[in-house]
Formats: sequence, structure tokens, C-alpha cells
Amino acid sequence: MLSDFLPFLLMVLVQAGYAGMNITSKLALDAGMKPLVLVTYRQIFATFAILPFAYFLEWKTRPKITKSIVFQILLCSLTGATGNQVLYFIGLAYSTPTIGCALTNLLPAVTFILAAIFGQEFVRIKTRPGQAKVFGTALCVGGAMLLSFYNGNMIPVPNSGIHWNYADRMSQRNAGGQSNLVLGSILLIGSAVSWAAWIVIQTQMSKKFPAPYTSTTLMCFLGSIECGAIGLIAEHKLSAWSLSSPIYLISAIYTGVVCSALAFSLTSWCIQKKGPLYVSVFSPLLLIIVAILSWALLREKLFVGTAVGSVLIVVGLYAVLWGKDKELKLDEPIKGTEATTKQVNSFDMEMQPDASGNGTNRRASG
Repeated sequence: MLSDFLPFLLMVLVQAGYAGMNITSKLALDAGMKPLVLVTYRQIFATFAILPFAYFLEWKTRPKITKSIVFQILLCSLTGATGNQVLYFIGLAYSTPTIGCALTNLLPAVTFILAAIFGQEFVRIKTRPGQAKVFGTALCVGGAMLLSFYNGNMIPVPNSGIHWNYADRMSQRNAGGQSNLVLGSILLIGSAVSWAAWIVIQTQMSKKFPAPYTSTTLMCFLGSIECGAIGLIAEHKLSAWSLSSPIYLISAIYTGVVCSALAFSLTSWCIQKKGPLYVSVFSPLLLIIVAILSWALLREKLFVGTAVGSVLIVVGLYAVLWGKDKELKLDEPIKGTEATTKQVNSFDMEMQPDASGNGTNRRASG
């Protein structure tokens, strides 16, 4: 009973942690913190938070770090850390937490497209799972376009009875500042594409370097250098890098420790226990939590385009996940048959004295 409930509880906590990141980050950005500064500090705090896990859990078992591995980790840092997070936080500064979370759900669809392009995923359009993945991807893209370029009428939702004076002051401070929902949405979509590219690269690298904590530590370390370099060029005044404001410090530590180190560790454990599909189905929960918190604490207004687009993205997400789940179940008997065939062939070769040498070579090469 506990083995089934604990992964569920942990994934709910992970989504709640990500929701807190969207709220605290939005407050910090509204208060004047620069997105590049926030991303740099996130990478720094994440590096120090994950480093103990890499040392104590993998220092005896991790493979040798070669030049090829370093190059692949560099690509991961450019896509998964720098590209993904820089685009996300700049997009968040121009838009709202609800839109940011809604467009994050594009990830499975974008990953499917990139994986199909690079030969890691097969479309199989003649099968029902393949059709579901294509249909779900189209729904996600359509929902993202609707959410990005159409607002519509404001949905008459009553104001929250919760009054957070600090959030009110930050919202008023940003009222005359930067706000461009179209630009913000485009940047958030770019963040999802960059994240999907990281998944494709990470999939290949993990086969040669199965040490996730070490690779993540190195990725965050390189991301700190990359984001720091870009940030210093854009924000060369030392005052922009000050963490004297409480919301600046809280947001930087929270995003690095909770949303990078802790969330990665808990998600990895849940993947080992329940598989990646189980983890993926919790993504829409983040949208619901953030929408409620944004309405309650930030007094965010909800428009028809945002609501309908979000629904289309979530439905498309589940269509892609359903297709992938059915596809995996169809592949299991085939893999089992292939394994049985290999065992039978191996046994037959061992029973033939003239062919025993070739059989040994085949087993060794396999």
C-alpha cells in the first residue's frame, strides 16, 4: 500500500514545488530581478545542492569522464540549463505563471517531434497509438497557438478573499512595466523546444554515461558559467547581482535547491519505481495549482483564449501519453519473443560442437 501511495505523494509534492517556483520567480521578476541573474544563481545553488549526491552515490560506480562525454554534457548545459531556463524566465517576465505552466505541457509533443526527426521515435501512423501521438501533438500545437495569439473575453471569476499585500505591491510596481503576452508565449515555446532538445541529447548520453547525478552536477556547473557570462554582458552593474532583497534570495535558493536538486532526485526515484509515463501524467497538476495560486495571491485574470488553449494542450498531452503507453505495451511481447529466440538460438549453437567457437564469439559481441 505504501509503495503505491509514496510515489503519488512525492510527485504531488514535486508539482507543488514547481508551482512555488513559478509564483516566487514571478514576484522576484516583478520586483526588478533580472531573468539572467535569477537563472545564473539557480545554476550555482543547484550545483552545490546536487554535488553531494553525485559524490556519495556515484563516485565509485560512475564511468570515466572522456572528452566525448564532456562535449555531450556541454550540449546538455546549452540546451537543458542555459537555453531552456533563460528563455523560460524571460518569457515568464513578459507573461504570467499560468501561461508559463500551460506551455510547459508542450514538452511531450515537442519531444516526440524531435525524437522522430532524429530517429529515436517512430510515428507508426497506421496504428492507433501512432495516430493518437500525432493527433495529440496537433492538439498541443493548436492549443499553444490559441493561447499565444488570442485572449478573448475575460472570464468573470470572483476576486480571491486572500490578500497578500507584498504580492499586491509587486503587481502594482509591474503594472506599467514590461508585459507582452505574445512575445512571452513565443519565448516559453522556445524554452520547451530547448528542453526537448536536451531530452534527445540526454537520452544518447545516458547510454554511455549512466551517472545522472554526476552529469547533472557538471551540467549545472557549466550552465552557471554560461548564464553568468551572458548575464554579465547584459547586466554589468554589480547592483543587479545583489541578493539583498529577501524575495531575490528566496527565489534564487528555492529554484536551485527545491526545483533542481530536490525535484530531480525525487523524480528520478519515482521513475525507477513507476516508470517515466507515471511521472508525466502529473504535469497538468502543476497548471491547476499555479492557476489557483495565481488567482488567489497574484490576482491574475483568466481569459477565454488562455483557458481553451490550456485545455487543448492538456488533452493533447494525454493523447500523446496514451499513444506512447499503448505502443510500449505492444512492443513488450515482441521484445519478449526476441529475447526467447536469442536464448533458443544460443542453446542450439552450444549443442553443436562444430559451431561452439562462433557461438562464443557471438555471445561475447552481444
